[in-house]
Amino acid sequence: MPSQIPEGWGEAPRPRRPEPARICGVNAVRALFLRRPEAVIRLHYLAERRPVAGPLCRYLARHHKAYREVLDDELTRIAGTEHHGGIVALAEPRRALPMPNPPPPILFAGSVLPVLDGIGNPHNLGAIARGAAFFGAKAMILSDDPRQADLSDAAYRTSEGGLEHMAVFRAEHLPSLLRRLSGQFLVTAAVAAGGQPPHALPRGKPIALVLGNEESGPSPEVLACCEARITLAGSGLVESLNVAAATAVLMHALMGPKA
Repeated sequence: MPSQIPEGWGEAPRPRRPEPARICGVNAVRALFLRRPEAVIRLHYLAERRPVAGPLCRYLARHHKAYREVLDDELTRIAGTEHHGGIVALAEPRRALPMPNPPPPILFAGSVLPVLDGIGNPHNLGAIARGAAFFGAKAMILSDDPRQADLSDAAYRTSEGGLEHMAVFRAEHLPSLLRRLSGQFLVTAAVAAGGQPPHALPRGKPIALVLGNEESGPSPEVLACCEARITLAGSGLVESLNVAAATAVLMHALMGPKA
């Protein structure tokens, strides 16, 4: 008697392919094609973006990948947001890499290394990456805090291409990593009050700039691993800057001459 068991019954289900990343906006898409062209799956754009899309479409045609001009409502659906900038690339997803041991040389390629401790808003993550890349950072570390955002569509859109120019790693246990880095970096926490001005820091080695959660700042365990603390002086009319704005100001100050 022939078996009535369906073919494949009892087999483990195949893992689902991860959803592609949606990279939106002219600067972000250009940076994607510059840094990771092989990751592009397909491209969609509005008619007004033909001058930007033309060279990218020629690249995709040579590599037998799809591209299409669409109307605004369809591009909004593809992008998942109205803030698509008229062009959207679907790409292989990228996530922060586990931090290798020993730490990779790329960490030491810039004078300031941003370290994000529990920053949960992906727009803040992207804006920090934008400012950091503008000032020449080559890498960024994300903490193991469960609140910490990872790379996402929103982060890429806000970074305006900055994330494509940076290596992004995730710490298995941030305090332990900071202790390992302390011999090669001046590990410095950005705090809302009580720190020294940025220009007062010694400049004998690169700075690992620890940026804390938007509400509470760096965790006590992380703060205990920081050799220095810095604070931006303001007018006092508002308590502090948004973490992304503060990062850009601090990086500019830390890259300037020591007072």
